[in-house]
Amino acid sequence: MTNPPNTPLLDTVRSPSDLKQIDDKQLPQLADELRAEMIDAVSHTGGHLGAGLGVVELTVAIHKVFDTPHDRLIFDVGHQCYPHKILTGRRDRIRTLRQENGLSGFTKRSESEYDDFGAGHSSTSISAGLGMAVASQLQNKPRHVVSVIGDGAMSAGMAFEALNNAGALDARLIVILNDNDMSIAPPTGAMSAYLARMASGRTYMGFRDFGKKLTAYLGKNIDRAITRAVEHARGYVTGGTMFEELGFYHIGPIDGHNLDHLLPVLRNVRDNGDGPVLIHVVTQKGKGYGPAEAAADKYHGVSKFDVITGTQAKAKPNAPSYTAVFGETLVQEGGYDDKIVAISAAMPSGTGVDKFAKVFPERTFDVGIAEQHAVTFAAGMATEGLKPFCAIYSTFLQRGYDQVVHDVAIQKLPVRFPIDRAGFVGADGATHAGSFDTTYLACLPGFVVMAAADEAELKHMVRTAVAYDEGPLSFRYPRGEGVGVDMPERGQILEIGKGRVMREGSKVALISFGTRLAECLVAAEDLDAAGLSTTVADARFAKPLDHELIRQLARHHEVLITIEEGSVGGFGSHVLQFLATEGLLDGGLKVRSMVLPDIFMDHASPDVMYARAGLDRKGIVDTVFRALGTENPAGAAVTLLKP
Repeated sequence: MTNPPNTPLLDTVRSPSDLKQIDDKQLPQLADELRAEMIDAVSHTGGHLGAGLGVVELTVAIHKVFDTPHDRLIFDVGHQCYPHKILTGRRDRIRTLRQENGLSGFTKRSESEYDDFGAGHSSTSISAGLGMAVASQLQNKPRHVVSVIGDGAMSAGMAFEALNNAGALDARLIVILNDNDMSIAPPTGAMSAYLARMASGRTYMGFRDFGKKLTAYLGKNIDRAITRAVEHARGYVTGGTMFEELGFYHIGPIDGHNLDHLLPVLRNVRDNGDGPVLIHVVTQKGKGYGPAEAAADKYHGVSKFDVITGTQAKAKPNAPSYTAVFGETLVQEGGYDDKIVAISAAMPSGTGVDKFAKVFPERTFDVGIAEQHAVTFAAGMATEGLKPFCAIYSTFLQRGYDQVVHDVAIQKLPVRFPIDRAGFVGADGATHAGSFDTTYLACLPGFVVMAAADEAELKHMVRTAVAYDEGPLSFRYPRGEGVGVDMPERGQILEIGKGRVMREGSKVALISFGTRLAECLVAAEDLDAAGLSTTVADARFAKPLDHELIRQLARHHEVLITIEEGSVGGFGSHVLQFLATEGLLDGGLKVRSMVLPDIFMDHASPDVMYARAGLDRKGIVDTVFRALGTENPAGAAVTLLKP
């Protein structure tokens, strides 16, 4: 453990109003102290490190220049919001980041008046900011609205939809493009800063407006031609032609770590001009912390780490992670079948696709933060006989749902959807929980929907997906390590729509869909010990259901419990629909469906979250006793979360 950093200037800042009392010349010292505080805090909690380090000076400059929270500030995604949280009255809680009952790892409206818009997914900031800017105009409440968006988030179509709309509406919106990969253009030192100050100043903007008024007298066509010629010429110098074409006034690129460059530009933009403006700043991920600068990808999201060495603390896993099993199995199957292709939406390492990319780079495609495009791109490949695996987190696949319906399901195209981060994900909380994919996919005609109960089952499901070519298919699996089962040399091809019985009993039937199977098996031991003979089955498929298995369980047991790591409307709902249609509820069968509670649950460890949801060993046992109308002799009934 290291000693807390020495931060005498930062200690005087409890809110942005205190920041405004600090002289500009002292702000670099404040930025250094803020960076040190953030590094120390994240070393204790883990979290998103690199992005926040890259926007320290920018965050200081924005809160110095603008009147937050009256002026609105929206951070895209929220990965970079830790410095913002420290400056806006939450420093005393910053070492609770992503911990149970602690600060969220993202911006969250209910947490602070300075968090104007909640964000865990990317590319929403310009749309939200434009909505706020237009609302301010309509209500005659003058304020500045600032949207900070990274160049990675600009790869999403939604960002360009918002830019296009903002240019047409001509509302006063300030977009700051945080280019932290220099993927658009690097700043060119003093000359770039000079041009940015000139372009954002009253003289140039006033001359520009006067020129527009003058050319207007010459007729609309001449006005448009002259204006476009001037902006094109300036765009060639500053690199902003694309944004000018969308209707934005473009400034930059400027050095996002140089407060002498940032402050005058932000003040000029604050005090001059109207309509939408885009400021292009270039920053470095991990700025100011050597290990993060050297390996930005490894320090984007971190576990607890040693500040001196940068070494991250990771518990030695007892079993391989589900993500690793998927990636390695896809590589194995890719060696047998050259039609397999892998697609990721800016998450190659998070989904395990990076393993496939190392072996088959020509068959791997990272399309950026563009889930809609990823799905339809995969659909196009499927029409030509390839076998696309479109690997997207459960929560992010929501962004491409219309494409799943219209471009894949309706056309019965064999796109395979490996769905990572199914169920609760712990510290990332509600924005990243994989709660809804079973519900929103199993309702689609012709879709095969699977869930792996353990890492060996995941291997079987990858091979099954390769072999299945009759339509779309998905298989879900959680974040983290498997349960430690023996792994086959190669996966088996599963029979579509067939589950398996893991243990047999006569009174209670537990049928699991997904990785709650391990909890069902230990709950069954408790039930047997209480005199309730229990069967446990692994459904494997939510669609098509194993009708024969469900019939047998319903006819030969008094209680039938379905258990899944998803929302209402998923596996359990399909089982209940089948039982009702078949008349299997008429004989007094006691059925209960255990699902995630109908709330957005705040971050905690996954074990705590599942216990709160009643989807652990105790919750399953208590549910059985409640279905029978008796108390659990081993303890009081669990209190399930209510909406």
